Amino acid sequence: MSTIIAWFRLARAGWVMAREGVIAALPGEQLYGMPKLGWRIASLLARRSSTRRSRDLSLSRAVDRLGPSYVKLGQFLATRPDVVGAAIATELAKLQDKMSTFPTAEAVSAIEGSLGRPLDDLYSDFSEPIAAASIAQVHPARIMRNRVEQEVAVKVIRPGVRQRFYADLESFFLASRMQERFIPSSRRLKPVEVTRGLAQTTKIEMDLRLEAAALSELGENTKADPGFRVPWVDWERTGRDVITMEWIDGVKMNDIDGLIAAGHDLPKLAVTLIQSFLRHTLRDGFFHADMHPGNLFVEADGTIVAVDLGIAGRLGKKERRFLAEILYGFITRDYRRVAEVHFEAGYVPRLHDVNAFAQAIRAIGEPIHGQPAETISMARLLTLLFEVTELFDMETRTELVLLQKTMVVVEGVARTLDPAFNMWRAAEPVVGSWIRDNLGPKGMLDDAREGVHAIVALARQAPEIAARTERLSREIDAMAEHGLRFDDETAHKIGRAEARHTRSGRVALWVIAALLAWIGWQIS
Repeated sequence: MSTIIAWFRLARAGWVMAREGVIAALPGEQLYGMPKLGWRIASLLARRSSTRRSRDLSLSRAVDRLGPSYVKLGQFLATRPDVVGAAIATELAKLQDKMSTFPTAEAVSAIEGSLGRPLDDLYSDFSEPIAAASIAQVHPARIMRNRVEQEVAVKVIRPGVRQRFYADLESFFLASRMQERFIPSSRRLKPVEVTRGLAQTTKIEMDLRLEAAALSELGENTKADPGFRVPWVDWERTGRDVITMEWIDGVKMNDIDGLIAAGHDLPKLAVTLIQSFLRHTLRDGFFHADMHPGNLFVEADGTIVAVDLGIAGRLGKKERRFLAEILYGFITRDYRRVAEVHFEAGYVPRLHDVNAFAQAIRAIGEPIHGQPAETISMARLLTLLFEVTELFDMETRTELVLLQKTMVVVEGVARTLDPAFNMWRAAEPVVGSWIRDNLGPKGMLDDAREGVHAIVALARQAPEIAARTERLSREIDAMAEHGLRFDDETAHKIGRAEARHTRSGRVALWVIAALLAWIGWQIS
């Protein structure tokens, strides 16, 4: 039954996107077979008026009709330019996550249910919502903190959003499986895995305790950083469905006129923003991954405050070293080293020639060295790098793509503040310091210390590893002698799964036939 519902939900989404001209606006010339036929049919079904609208307006209209789950899908795909392409990712990033507010009474019910206390015990004042998005809405409120009444922002989960998302998620998985089956070239991008990433990211966003934890972690990491901070969290008034945090008084970073009127130094803000982002990325391996200007405020003293930490990125030490070395390699024109780093990290299969890969890297790096430094985009460089790696079978690295997407946004904000912004000059103190500390003698000493810890930990586990190895050896011997056997319950489950798969296939054929008949009736 759930498969049938997923088919109908997917069919409805396809119909809406076809009618709004979204599918027709996608590049379909390189498709073939059933996908090409579907693209042509969608082009015929598009409203005539939709072909005269820009693609981003078509996307906005389609998303509005499809609801909060598709807003979240669009936001997530905006972080994956490797999947949808840079142009579409840019347009998806423009989608406004602004929705109608829900009644305050429902917000109060969610708060009291999540925290287990009456509203009057929690807040001395609680106002009507001032903004609403696909997952939650925000209320101004007041609390007593350290015997002083303070203003706070209360973010409350939208009622029913979890159930709606989980219902739509099945159709997302169905679409990704169909993409892998019918568009072989897309398998490198792992559509099903991308959908799993969407599911995980959104589940995290829908538990506001996890956003609070991310704010707390970033706050600890940046407490000594100059010119950057995040709001404090009131843990007493935070639960799964509600987060209470500091109210930020400041000018939004997308209000350039307001920043100028407040007397802020815009070029200095641009440098602080970039250096803060790189510091979080390289030093901490934990960064705010949704740093668009609507989520950035500037306080009266020039401090940048980042809010809405529903999406965060993490990089391990290997990824951080990879990032620093490729940036340094491009700066010094050491393209061979940039290529070697890709192979050492295991990102490019060993079957390829490192010299050929270095040649491809040179094709990216040489053109930028003839340009003024202020015109060279680090984000654009990374985008070109990921495009070249497609030729060498580099599989999608979600954490690196999220980093590249965030860098595109952050660098774009910096250039809005200062059109003559020199990305390399701003980045050099942070990147250079990290390289000296982590790739020089100090870094080698730290690596050796970590290696010793790893050897000690392995030695402690040696008896358990030996016991497991002995058990595995006995099981392999028994399997070789008697063959692989299933117990009755396992065999029964396999039979039921096979029967269910066959039934699902027959049901899917009937659903497709019904949909084609319905579309034919709509056209006529």
